[in-house]
Amino acid sequence: MRALEEVFGRLSKSAFRQRFRLAAVDQAYLREKGLPTVLEHARDFVKRRLAPAEPRNDSKQTPFRSHPAFIAQHATATCCRGCLAKCAGRELTAVEQAHVVEAIGRWLRSQNVDGA
Repeated sequence: MRALEEVFGRLSKSAFRQRFRLAAVDQAYLREKGLPTVLEHARDFVKRRLAPAEPRNDSKQTPFRSHPAFIAQHATATCCRGCLAKCAGRELTAVEQAHVVEAIGRWLRSQNVDGA
């Protein structure tokens, strides 16, 4: 597992990853629910959609809209097993899942949404 400083350093050099921003509806959702609740949702999404050894619909399991955590997953390259290539073929450990959620949280905080 790479340190988040290294991960975000690499992400900052990716034109594709830099395109992601929270839409107004996602910002409103984050303000309304609060970061702790959105990160709880992210934990559940990671556990159900990303952590299994062979995720259902891999590389298509994370929508590009409808929840701030989904946008954050795409922005942080934690959206599918292809983006998490080192973990292919095995279930993500609890530590790895927490690391993914930590990356999602860090990105969401970087979006400077008031009240989040």
